[in-house]
Amino acid sequence: MSDRSFLGRRTLRVTLGALAAGALVLTGCTNTEETGPSVAKVQVDKVDEIAAQLPDKIKQSGRLVVGVNIPYQPNEYKDASGRIVGFDVDLMDAVASVLGVKAEYVESAFEKIIPSIQAGTYDVGMSSITDSKEREQQVDFTTYFNAGVQWAQQKGKPIDPENACGKKVAVQATTVEHTDEVPAKSAKCVAEGKPAIDIKPFDEQSAATNALVLGQVDAMSADSPVTAYAIKQSNGKIETAGPVFDSAPYGWAVPKGAPLAAVLQKAVQHLMDNGQYLEITKNWGVQEGAIGKSVVNGAVS
Repeated sequence: MSDRSFLGRRTLRVTLGALAAGALVLTGCTNTEETGPSVAKVQVDKVDEIAAQLPDKIKQSGRLVVGVNIPYQPNEYKDASGRIVGFDVDLMDAVASVLGVKAEYVESAFEKIIPSIQAGTYDVGMSSITDSKEREQQVDFTTYFNAGVQWAQQKGKPIDPENACGKKVAVQATTVEHTDEVPAKSAKCVAEGKPAIDIKPFDEQSAATNALVLGQVDAMSADSPVTAYAIKQSNGKIETAGPVFDSAPYGWAVPKGAPLAAVLQKAVQHLMDNGQYLEITKNWGVQEGAIGKSVVNGAVS
């Protein structure tokens, strides 16, 4: 994924709508409280050896202050009761359990998370943040997931993302899929003398998913965890179309040079090694982006 695309990716997606659990018609949502499935929490034990390596400030307070931007279902969003939930939340809660502390989530504008980390307002920034070379100049990252672009199609109606000329493709408006990825594929079609892709932008991702479920479009393109979750919630009506591409790591942001990055890495690696990390990804239907090794500062571009 190009610098322009990936550096802007998460910023462009702060208006994701709800994917109603088990519903064939998925309706958009204009606030940050969303209806979703009840996902069981994985019970995680403290690991004293890792917990002992926490900075004294966090150890003494017993809490890890986490800056987060919502909504971005399934990674971080509010449920109907107003509680912040999601894949990212469950994984961070599990990491906090390994460390013997409680994760305390504080809502933030996405663009303010890294400056707030630098200022010491939050201990960690957790908001599906792509670990990039540019961002690594400001903060350090502990990687925990890989995300890319993933297309979806109606069940049994195959679409080739590399040859979708003349097809109707749904996207969420202003995302990189809308502004960069699908237009580039369409331009290639035209350059080869084929029909352009008929790009169908929707204000909410839920509406784009709904259009595919109902057969109003031939395919949709979205971030891989978003597509995976939409497929899981569609009751078998839609499926992946082609592989995930343009992948890059998500990371937890901490102050530059902070020892917390290595502690988080050890905690999440413990969960990867004992299988609980994979269990959490499967609970949210995002296991395709699961990684087996966490690193500090793993940017690919």
